[in-house]
Amino acid sequence: MSHIDQNDIRAAVGSGLLSEAQAASLMALAHSRRGARENLAPGDEPFELFKGFNEIFIVIGLVILATGWAAVTGLSMANGLGGLMEKTTMWSVIGAFLLWGLAEYFIRRRRMVAPAIALSILWGMNASVGFTAEFSQVFMLMQNDYSSLPLPLALTTLAIAVFWLRFRVPFAMALIALGVFAVVLMVAAQNAGSPSGIADLFLLSASGPFAWVTLLVGVGVFTVAMIFDLSDPHRVTRRSAQGFWLHVVAAPALVNTIALSLLDSGTQQANMVLMAVLLSFALVAIIIDRRSFLIAAIGYSVTLAATVFDGEGAAMTILILGLFLVILGAFWARIRAALISPLSRVLPLDRLPPAH
Repeated sequence: MSHIDQNDIRAAVGSGLLSEAQAASLMALAHSRRGARENLAPGDEPFELFKGFNEIFIVIGLVILATGWAAVTGLSMANGLGGLMEKTTMWSVIGAFLLWGLAEYFIRRRRMVAPAIALSILWGMNASVGFTAEFSQVFMLMQNDYSSLPLPLALTTLAIAVFWLRFRVPFAMALIALGVFAVVLMVAAQNAGSPSGIADLFLLSASGPFAWVTLLVGVGVFTVAMIFDLSDPHRVTRRSAQGFWLHVVAAPALVNTIALSLLDSGTQQANMVLMAVLLSFALVAIIIDRRSFLIAAIGYSVTLAATVFDGEGAAMTILILGLFLVILGAFWARIRAALISPLSRVLPLDRLPPAH
């Protein structure tokens, strides 16, 4: 496939095929895709955390700036508990204006990737501190009563959504999904009591609704991720990157709830069912061409299986999963091409990445 250069775009503008605004937008898109995607092999999944070491340099500066900001504001608020919450809210509002200004420069103007991720995290942290100070009950929190936290969490998630609407940072979509997950879990905890451990979030056999909540949120996040993916099958816009981060959140919620529930039963039959379930999810990941979905799911399953459960069954499962991933990584394109061909009549191939 031949490449289109600037002379071709100038010719398109001269012939009236493109307007000058469209040409400028096309060139901006082409420049933004250079870097990690420029030498991407056909069929590979785009992934970009930073474009150069200057971005890492700026991120380090942002982290140091945020640390200094927290230290300065902490010292200024150390004059007693009476006005602590009001001062925290005030400093959070000032911090929001500062972060927004930095985002306008580094994201909107410079189009930097790593600083965009860092600023998204800092924006979420700042909003969380401010809304918690303003709307939560500090004395209840000091007594481990978190019933006043759902509203601040919901407002923090809304603030991140506003940040995303302005700057379209793909990573912010993952923060929004995590925020929704946290709010729903907090509401469930108010009605059913707090989970006894992290395993309760994924074990369908555990007491409480937490595993079912996790499963439903995972389905919702996966659905939104697929909407982004299907709107950008060739993975050339930021919609694809937003789908990527949503898959990273959806995968543990979806796969681990089923996988760890089966691992917990400890029977040989359950292990066979687990392999079948993971194989089904692997087929979905291959068809939609999302390695991120599968690696996030299996990686988190392995971590929890190694830390929560004991026994030879869990160890053997981890071994098989590792072998499974290595084989998939080596023959992903061939396996996907073999799967796509017989399913061409039932799949919307025009909205899926092409098989190579």
